[in-house]
Amino acid sequence: MALSALGWVLADAPRADRLLSLTGLTPDALRGGLDDPSVLGAVLDFLAAHEPDLVAAAQALQVEPGDIVAAREKLA
Repeated sequence: MALSALGWVLADAPRADRLLSLTGLTPDALRGGLDDPSVLGAVLDFLAAHEPDLVAAAQALQVEPGDIVAAREKLA
């Protein structure tokens, strides 16, 4: 779920820039952290912190917004 969510975030340049800005991640850190629970958790936290993005991502991924939040909790 987190990788799909990351793909959704990165598909929109302004949203991707906001992810990098708010999380402090760099493009290299994202690439290197695709299997790192803390990096993936940061992506899901980013979505959970902004309801419009959370809802839009859930719709795009064909899941419920709560499923994204639950995926974050499983990474903790």
